Amino acid sequence: MSEHKKEWEFLGDEAIYDGFYSLSRAKFKHTKFNGGWTGVVDREVLNRGNVIGVLAHDPSSDTVALVEQFRYGARLEATNPWLMETIAGMVEPGEEPEAVAVREAKEEAGIDLVNPRLVRQYYSSPSSTTEQVFIYYAETDLSNVGGVHGLDAEDEDILVHVVKADDAIAMMEEGVIKNAISVIAMQWFQYHRAMNTLANK
Repeated sequence: MSEHKKEWEFLGDEAIYDGFYSLSRAKFKHTKFNGGWTGVVDREVLNRGNVIGVLAHDPSSDTVALVEQFRYGARLEATNPWLMETIAGMVEPGEEPEAVAVREAKEEAGIDLVNPRLVRQYYSSPSSTTEQVFIYYAETDLSNVGGVHGLDAEDEDILVHVVKADDAIAMMEEGVIKNAISVIAMQWFQYHRAMNTLANK
């Protein structure tokens, strides 16, 4: 097989819907691994911007902050659609993801973050959406964190839980924590914590 020359052409798009999210129909083509070009590919694309997730950890008590809120997409859950998650929020145009992480921690959980560290960046579903996810880890004092938070203007109703790290990891492994951002954040944390424990022995 000859070396694949990677080229693609954008052939335009049209807006289909513009609401809380926007949907467009794009046309494009690209070179093929075996040579030549594809035909014109027609795809609907969800344009929802980027998203941050934040895992706030208090090393002194080895606890993490989780938030619980109603999620319409989980309405068919056998138990209920109130999900346990890490802090998360949407990045508006012109915003830096790190600044959004700091803002969302304050709005959703009343936590003042200092120097959040980017630990993962990925496309959530690149076949159908432009969304990228930025996951941050931050060490902070969680001793006085709790209660109900969120913006009234956005009808947010968010209950904050401060959970022992071992319990939070168990919740992830047992499927109590089940949205992708939170699972990936907790898996990173589980590995990071285990490596630090080994290094300190």
